[in-house]
Amino acid sequence: MLFDGWDQLLRMVLVGTGAYAILLLGLRLTGHRALSRLNAFDVTISVAIGSLLANILITEDVSLAEGALAILLLLALQLAVAWLGMRGQHLHKLLKGEPVLLLHKGKLLEESVRKEGLTEAGILFAARTRGISDLEKIEAIVLETDGSLSVLEGAEKATLSALRDVGPYSRDE
Repeated sequence: MLFDGWDQLLRMVLVGTGAYAILLLGLRLTGHRALSRLNAFDVTISVAIGSLLANILITEDVSLAEGALAILLLLALQLAVAWLGMRGQHLHKLLKGEPVLLLHKGKLLEESVRKEGLTEAGILFAARTRGISDLEKIEAIVLETDGSLSVLEGAEKATLSALRDVGPYSRDE
């Protein structure tokens, strides 16, 4: 089947335009958080919304109203979970995870690297991409909750307060 008729194509254009408008409105109402750096929870919601949008476009059994409700429901749940996460530290950690220290004071924390499914080569790559050729010059490399690696160069007199939520880390070491 190459062509089933104009009515299906017209439906796809009309329903697709409506669903897209509802998605944009929903994203606008939920604020910039939905488009910020994503964690695993946000990625899951984004994939689910993309799947819903595809189903609305392709499946005639799903009405625009049903699809719109599903999209807005997921956005509202994402917003509610984010709001609850801001109110309770335990829920926040459960949803977003915690940053993980991978290198400290130039020393690779092999157990943390292995536990997170990374390699030494990946850590070295992170240092090189920031123009650092000597690991001893690095105070810390942290795996952030969004999957990115943060590299903090050593500063002898700094308090390193940016590491206070990274486990396990102690400024006294």
